[in-house]
Amino acid sequence: MYDIEAAIDRQLQGHRKNRPTVILTELDPRLAEAAGHLTRFARIVFLAPREEVEELFDDVQMEPARRNYTLSESAFLDLEQPSALRDELDQLLHKIEPSAGSIRDPRWFGITAVYAGYADLVVGGIASDPRNYFRPMLRILADGTVQSEAGIFVLPDASEFPHGVAVFGDVGVNATLTPETLAEIAVDTCCTARSLLPEELFPSIRGAVVSYSNKGSDVGPSPVLVRSACALIPDLLKARGPAFQTVHIEGELKVSAALSARSAAYYAHPRSKHMTDEECATQVHAIIAPNLELGNFLYHLYATRFPDSPKFAVVHGVGCKAVDLAQDSTVQDAILSIKVGLLRLLNTGWKKTPRDAFFPRPRILVINPGSTSSKIGVFEGDHEVFTAEIKHSAEELKPFAGKPSTAQYAFRKDVIARVLQERGEDLSKFDAISARGGLLYPLPQHGTYLINAQMVADLQRHVQGDHATNLGALIAYELAQGKPAFIVDPGVIDEVPSRSKITGIKGVRRKVISHALNAIATAHRYARTVGSFYEHLNLIICHMGGGISIGAHKHGHYIDANDALNGEGPFSPERSGSLPVCSLIDLCFSGQYTKEELMKLNKGRGGLLSLLGTSDFIEIEDRYLNREPEVVEVVEAMSYQIAKSICALVPAFDGDKVDRILLTGGLARSKILVDQIKRYVRTVAGVSVFPGEHEMAALAEGALRVLNGREPAQKYDPKDW
Repeated sequence: MYDIEAAIDRQLQGHRKNRPTVILTELDPRLAEAAGHLTRFARIVFLAPREEVEELFDDVQMEPARRNYTLSESAFLDLEQPSALRDELDQLLHKIEPSAGSIRDPRWFGITAVYAGYADLVVGGIASDPRNYFRPMLRILADGTVQSEAGIFVLPDASEFPHGVAVFGDVGVNATLTPETLAEIAVDTCCTARSLLPEELFPSIRGAVVSYSNKGSDVGPSPVLVRSACALIPDLLKARGPAFQTVHIEGELKVSAALSARSAAYYAHPRSKHMTDEECATQVHAIIAPNLELGNFLYHLYATRFPDSPKFAVVHGVGCKAVDLAQDSTVQDAILSIKVGLLRLLNTGWKKTPRDAFFPRPRILVINPGSTSSKIGVFEGDHEVFTAEIKHSAEELKPFAGKPSTAQYAFRKDVIARVLQERGEDLSKFDAISARGGLLYPLPQHGTYLINAQMVADLQRHVQGDHATNLGALIAYELAQGKPAFIVDPGVIDEVPSRSKITGIKGVRRKVISHALNAIATAHRYARTVGSFYEHLNLIICHMGGGISIGAHKHGHYIDANDALNGEGPFSPERSGSLPVCSLIDLCFSGQYTKEELMKLNKGRGGLLSLLGTSDFIEIEDRYLNREPEVVEVVEAMSYQIAKSICALVPAFDGDKVDRILLTGGLARSKILVDQIKRYVRTVAGVSVFPGEHEMAALAEGALRVLNGREPAQKYDPKDW
């Protein structure tokens, strides 16, 4: 059976910058369970008090972590309680639909809220007759195009449809049809199938407009309707553009010829004695009925024939703003229907909820300074408004040569303020600023820290060394103008117990300075994909960039990691990694290198740069594929040593199971590296890959968790630790 949900998920994952707001208009256990699988793609609104929804969840088979996560990510509105929003929508509803029922009815409220732009997708029908949800929804959300409903089934592969995918239209809207309406329904139905089904598996989409007549074999109003509609279809398809050029719609076929290979052999083509039934068959994906009774009959016929097969409906003519669920929908049907609704909405170019009333969207300025550039971003809640990288030329940085990074503070602050002003951003309109943290005293707990005078003083004194990230908190503190300013999960997070720090030489202890920001953000991202919390999972996270951080995360605590800043662990593109002690001592006293040169070999000119003369992994991959012996040996050594370091963290979990290994960072884009690591670690846990760095979003999300009350802001006060 074709796994359509996995295919839809892959497409949804390409739209990760923002999540639409979805209103569930009915309190039904099937919808509650479905919501638990939708939070990574949508922001769910229940039109009931939270307590009532929690009671509903008690009747649902769902693991506690997913239940709690779903409730924490959802919004709740008690329509029995007066509110400005309820009053506004009440007036609007009775203006556009004078005979409408009460706005306190969740179905009327949900439809009207989407009409007004307060939400993006309304879901109903699973516990309602068509006249109480479906018909009002069609009237209010009509977008001026032909309305219809296509029913889609994913059947066993042995069924009469290619790859088991069957599409029927129209199954629920039009009681009477004109040729123009029928032609539009045929094109909408088949183009929807094309947009949902991948071309590699479905190179073409074939539709059939059916009749009791076959290719002019009979007379009557219905065959005339079908023939007239089919004459209009080519121009309608052409108008849809090149994306739908693989759609082919045939007209006036008997239902048997569309469904049966044997019948098609007789009805659809001249039969040769040398042709098999299959060769004669016109295998179709979509059947378009010339009347509502036949469309509805086919839908329910297949629903009863294949009760366990996934099915969903797609409503046309409402601007991709509504999902209609059959009353006999399963939980899986509901999940699939809403996912398809979300995908169709996103494919229209949707960016954000026009008038978001259910989920706070504080404006957050993000600042991420690097050695030769400053990245800034503006976020409204978790929605990225823009990000920009301000590059600083060598000429601009020349006055600061030989000075600590903090000497650039005034210069960088003024540049950032100027760029924001040029973009029309008013600093007083931000609710908070979130900046990349610097080299502070080790922080005993991960999270979001409020920038205070003590933090600023310690960064100015370089208490843990000099780094461009030391500028982040300094600039944010100044620009905040009394608003809260934060740093999020800086590299000096140190929740590591002493057992991991003790070495065999008294007075020498391991440090932990890692890519904590991206690692913990990746943990949160993975948790969202499985409907859980970082605090409920055991994860090993490997960040692979210019340096490589590998850390153990046990139920929300970062309990072990290598000192990636100073080159500990596996060698990386520019860092030497851990070295044989005696050989290193010999090298130190060989007279070949100064201390500064050795420090540079350890961090900056080591690793792949030392071994292969380049740290450009794209170039190295090309040389690997050309099977250069030296490159093959080094790449395989690197992947092996990364995997060995991952496996070395298993004891950190004290015998508990590792739930997942996560690979992130720029090098996680390398299929060669990732595939080799997966092979080495497969006995430990499954592997999920989150390529690239997501620091800007991570900084915004950290501030948002505090602003929304999800977690408290941590206080920076080294004397208390």
